[in-house]
Amino acid sequence: MRRILIVLFCSLAATACNDWRMWETPAVRPHEEPLLIMDEETVPVSGAEAAYRMADGRTLVSPVGAGDPEAVAAGRVGYQTYCAQCHGKYHDGNGTVGQSFEPLPTDLRSGKVQSQTDGEIFKTMSYGLVDGRQPALATTIAVSERWAIAAYIKSLGER
Repeated sequence: MRRILIVLFCSLAATACNDWRMWETPAVRPHEEPLLIMDEETVPVSGAEAAYRMADGRTLVSPVGAGDPEAVAAGRVGYQTYCAQCHGKYHDGNGTVGQSFEPLPTDLRSGKVQSQTDGEIFKTMSYGLVDGRQPALATTIAVSERWAIAAYIKSLGER
């Protein structure tokens, strides 16, 4: 009896496979249709994230005007959202999370930071530091927000 059931099951399975051919469903052949031809300008070749990554931070020019009050205000909001946990509400590296690091995160009002250009601050924030202490935030924060945060940091002035 057991052998008859196995043979019956196998024959039904074979029939079902022939009737419902898996290779005929659209989910299995998603690329059978010809691919669309993209316009030449579909993929940017300048001004994109890769261009920022490869550029020298000293040569990057902020699209935000120096001391632009709207950008600084937007940067303050961005700082409180993304940066204050480590760098602290007083920008001194004594944030809630930052206190657990040794050494503390950088004091953003130090001469070391304030002497940097907006582009250098933007690159450090975007792609992190070589020593790995500043995380890369390019995939977390939009480009315009990073420039606004850099403008805000520069607006703080030296301690």
